[in-house]
Amino acid sequence: MTAEDVDNAVESAGTLSDEAADEDRTSSDESELHSQAEDLLHDLSAAGVPPLYRQSVEEARATYRDLCIPDTEPETVRTVVDGAIPGPGEEVPIRVYDPGRGDSAAGDPDAAEASDAQEGRPALLFFHGGGWMAGDLATHDETCRALANRVGEIVVSVEYRRAPEHPFPAALEDCYAVADWASSEPDLDALDPELAGIGIDPERIAVGGDSAGGTLAAGVALLARDRAGVEPCHQLLVYPATDHRFDTASYTENANGYFITRDDLERFWNEYLEVDPDGTHPYASPLRASTLEELPPATVLTCGFDPLRDDGIAYADRLAEAGVDVTHLKRDDMIHGFLTMLADPEWERAREAIADLGAELDRAFEA
Repeated sequence: MTAEDVDNAVESAGTLSDEAADEDRTSSDESELHSQAEDLLHDLSAAGVPPLYRQSVEEARATYRDLCIPDTEPETVRTVVDGAIPGPGEEVPIRVYDPGRGDSAAGDPDAAEASDAQEGRPALLFFHGGGWMAGDLATHDETCRALANRVGEIVVSVEYRRAPEHPFPAALEDCYAVADWASSEPDLDALDPELAGIGIDPERIAVGGDSAGGTLAAGVALLARDRAGVEPCHQLLVYPATDHRFDTASYTENANGYFITRDDLERFWNEYLEVDPDGTHPYASPLRASTLEELPPATVLTCGFDPLRDDGIAYADRLAEAGVDVTHLKRDDMIHGFLTMLADPEWERAREAIADLGAELDRAFEA
């Protein structure tokens, strides 16, 4: 996100925000807000970027796109292909990223050519954030490119059906359909000849996402366990929402002034759920699941200045209590959504997070 992106977001929405106030930027554990995040919040407040909950669905989607999609050239990935797979309601658009180097081929062009001819590559299925209402393949293109290059393996980004046109469980079923497709050892050249000879190893499929996408990844892991079908090897949950409730300490401490607000999140949930009782369903609120046993190992990333901080912490704790191998990556000086700052070279915290998330995927794919 750049200053021009901020200006574009304001222009597309046409209203002003009074939510971000200058105040003591200290979290409950006495961590201080990182200066880069503080500068961003100041710029957003000064520019008058409106809170998403005050916008129409289309305005919120446009604002989110303007904030997430940089004007700079994207990070280069050897092969990027758009396609679609059959879904439960309609075709599900996907974008496949192949950096062209497997575990043994990193940095070696000749080995990369050989690895392309090998079937059974690991893959991360990535579900974008945006409150189940906004976001698409484009908003998280930079994140997926960075992850593909860091891990050196396939990333499949999923453009699931969005609320409110398609409420819960439409998005979840779309994501599960892609997981089911990936586990069927698909021939990727059916999507594009550039992917000829490349396959996906059904035993090395990770599911992941940020924010609402993290919720969907957790839901897919639960659904896969309960349906006894797909078997993800890992779940990568980046600042996920895990419960349809708004009474945690982090919802109070970080209700306003840190980009995503409590009111934004309540609006997202309201759009996502067709009826309020759906919020108690464990596939919508993974923390409500009666048991988290027999789920795949997990990486959970939380931010100190995020209304959803305690959602992620509680889920990581419950996974550990259930005997699931969990890595909890704490970014106590960061705000919700900071991975979308990858295009800004000054945001080293976003790059560091990609490196750490990539290291967890490396371990998952090597296990």
